[in-house]
Amino acid sequence: MSALQSIGSVATQSFDHTDSQELTIGEMAREFGVSLRTLRFYEDRGMLQPRREGTSRYYGDLDRLRLQLILKGKQLGFTLSEIRDLIGPGDSASHSEFEERLHPDQIVSQIGHLERQGAEIESAIARLRATHARLAGASAERSPRQSLV
Repeated sequence: MSALQSIGSVATQSFDHTDSQELTIGEMAREFGVSLRTLRFYEDRGMLQPRREGTSRYYGDLDRLRLQLILKGKQLGFTLSEIRDLIGPGDSASHSEFEERLHPDQIVSQIGHLERQGAEIESAIARLRATHARLAGASAERSPRQSLV
């Protein structure tokens, strides 16, 4: 599968944008399948800005949208710095899809990057398979000799 096909098949997690109920940090983590630590990390980096009441965090629709964009960016292989630049300041929600924020040159560059990574992964898999086959063959050759002893 090419990098372009992979990008096209990345699933978008969605949520009900009309539901303005705030979520606690635990509810937000469960909804998106991330850890509490991840949410705190994104907040520390200024990527999420939950409402605070004492030590409690409350995430609204904008934070949910921003987390969706962050996770989509990560799925597409972008760094957090690139994602932060693409999603903009904390109150920016002009696009609901991560891909809509990309410039054509960014897309082409990312496809090239992912294809290079894919080639490196395929090469590593081939080397490991060859090593495994060689070691399994050597192990099979030793086994009959050991049983004769």
